[in-house]
Amino acid sequence: MSVIQVCGKISFMTGKSNPVSHFGRQVKKERLARGWGLVELSRRTGIDAGHLSRIENGKRPPTETVAKACDRVFPERKGYFAEYYEESKSWVPVFFRDWPEIEDKAAVLRVWMTGVVHGLLQAEGYAHALLATAPGVTGETMERRLKSRMERQRRVLLREQDPPLAFFVVDEIALYREVGSAQVMAEQMRHLTAVAAMPNVTLQVLPAVAHPATASGFVIADDSAWCEHVVSGGVYEADYVSTLTRMFDSLRAESYRASESVAMTERLGKAWASGVSPLTVLRTGLTA
Repeated sequence: MSVIQVCGKISFMTGKSNPVSHFGRQVKKERLARGWGLVELSRRTGIDAGHLSRIENGKRPPTETVAKACDRVFPERKGYFAEYYEESKSWVPVFFRDWPEIEDKAAVLRVWMTGVVHGLLQAEGYAHALLATAPGVTGETMERRLKSRMERQRRVLLREQDPPLAFFVVDEIALYREVGSAQVMAEQMRHLTAVAAMPNVTLQVLPAVAHPATASGFVIADDSAWCEHVVSGGVYEADYVSTLTRMFDSLRAESYRASESVAMTERLGKAWASGVSPLTVLRTGLTA
């Protein structure tokens, strides 16, 4: 199997040697052999047709759920898809896997986002207003993204079986940046306070000071990490995770204590509920 070195990581070459593309080609082969369209395959598997299309084209890696669904609707393959998926774990790098699958099974999460509240902490109104800022986004796309974001919260933070021990560092600037409206921000502050009260969650606010993580947000899930940038993101492991963990620890060391952080969200929630941005009040006070 051919591989190339990219930015210090092992990456599979595109084309027929790509194991992700191979899985997708097998799915497409079986679908076409039965004369099914993607909509029909979606109906039978319960998996979104757009997601299935990306899998067939090798643009998204398979997950355990997808593999089991394919075995269910293609019984003649005698468990091929789940077997291929399990075997691929030993030779497909972690950054070829689907991040939600890693995140869903994590025992410990460490989460940081610069400038805005992280998706795992967003109230629905805040998430809706933030998603609406994307240039050229359609209403249908935005609603689909919003539904996915809310489902992610339920799937990760609120899962019934062994929810993760989650540590969040929230950028103080995000508490003052108006997203949507003052009412939306008041709701978001109440949501942060409620999440911080969960027994498996520790939430701390990082004050507006110099720190090493201005470039992007990231989530560390056990021994893997997801790093975001303005266009997309990637999954990392090994030394990258060690570096990010040290960085996260430095952010926590500079943060307010958990009790102080909750008091801040409560105080700012009341300020936003008055209908005026706390920054407006601050600016007015400075110029009075």
